[in-house]
Amino acid sequence: MRSISIIGVGRMGGALALALSEKKYRIENLIARSSENARKIIAAINQKTRFSTLEEIANIDSEIILICTQDAEIAATAALLPEKIKNGAAVFHTSGALSSEILAKVRENGNETGSIHPLVSISDSFLGANRFENAYFAVEGTSESCRIAESLVVDLGGKPFSIDTKYKTLYHAAAVTACGHLVAVVETAIEMLAGCGLENREAQRILLPLIESTIENLRTQTPAEALTGTFARADDETFAKHTEIISRRTAPDILEIYLLLGEKSLALAEKKGADSARIEKIRRGIVMAKKHLR
Repeated sequence: MRSISIIGVGRMGGALALALSEKKYRIENLIARSSENARKIIAAINQKTRFSTLEEIANIDSEIILICTQDAEIAATAALLPEKIKNGAAVFHTSGALSSEILAKVRENGNETGSIHPLVSISDSFLGANRFENAYFAVEGTSESCRIAESLVVDLGGKPFSIDTKYKTLYHAAAVTACGHLVAVVETAIEMLAGCGLENREAQRILLPLIESTIENLRTQTPAEALTGTFARADDETFAKHTEIISRRTAPDILEIYLLLGEKSLALAEKKGADSARIEKIRRGIVMAKKHLR
């Protein structure tokens, strides 16, 4: 049974503590500024786990240390660790945007360092503990740390993949686009339906089956193959009607989002073999509509 200490017990740190405790990992320490969430996690995992703040703890002798703090706190946390680590622990952070280079002071101390970032949305520790199964995890760092990280990911039921350290931020931007921006796109559609007189919660319920069916299509098809609707058909007449009603019934930023996404959809429609003349007609319509937004 491998021993782990987790620094930062928010949504991610709490979810990992819960999930790893079910996979025969011993959660030795939960380290955080506040004990509120940590106490709930300790009660749930039913191990002899200790809680402390990073300033209070004098000796961390776990085999693995996971830093699950906010990105802005990782460097300061790493700077405090060399004097507190009493063995050859492998140290990882779980930031998507930052590479293992931010743990340089720990690596200089002789410890293996890396990053482990699960490509899954964690909005709550207890719900999130069940979402690591079959999720992909981006792993990077020293060669030995990657080996340890990959083993941990497999134990969680996840699927590890590696990226070059220098591309970590670009990787994270892609993840934000696929997840956070997806939520923003859905909110945009909800605002459009509000213009039809629907309440927001009702609009969200109505859209979810459509969104789920699109995700199912993407499981087996490329984005170009999965694209449906007005832009997939290069339906220039419907596009013109859309821009007219959106400009009348919604805020200006809604139309701007619609047009920007429309440009990307047209590129997919081209790959799919849609009528080129109609695609160009829509492109000209997008240019004209953008001019009216200025």
